[in-house]
Amino acid sequence: MRFTTIKQTNRTLWALGFFKIPLIFFCRPKVHEISDEKCVIKIPFRRSVKNHVNSMYIGALTIGADLAGGFLAMRHIETTGKKIVLIFKDMHADYLKLVEGDAYFTCNDGDKVKEAVRLAAETGERQNVPVNITVTVPSQMGDEPVAKYTLTLSIKDKG
Repeated sequence: MRFTTIKQTNRTLWALGFFKIPLIFFCRPKVHEISDEKCVIKIPFRRSVKNHVNSMYIGALTIGADLAGGFLAMRHIETTGKKIVLIFKDMHADYLKLVEGDAYFTCNDGDKVKEAVRLAAETGERQNVPVNITVTVPSQMGDEPVAKYTLTLSIKDKG
């Protein structure tokens, strides 16, 4: 895996969705921005992610939150060269408004994730760290959050 450019990261995301997790592929997410501190995932508002009231389906929203936190962790895991496995242990979500446009999932917890990855690599023990993801729909609400997630990222060196 390479996370050096947005284009390469989107290829990794596409391959992950196509070969490993088809639900991801179905939503057609894109990495909008990624750095050591921040990851922003965009899920376009299309027919395939809408529910019966013409807003984004809860499953598509959860996929976006999972990817924003997960890709940030994968970026840091890649730098260790170790076989560190990640999974989400639990999730809390607050849905504030209906999502009726392209959704942007932002995780700004890169420093917390980096430290947890470092500890997992050094100690070999499982590390649990809560990551916060904010969902915005700029075309609908500007920078006002429409949903907020807290997912507990659980990582361990399996090497």
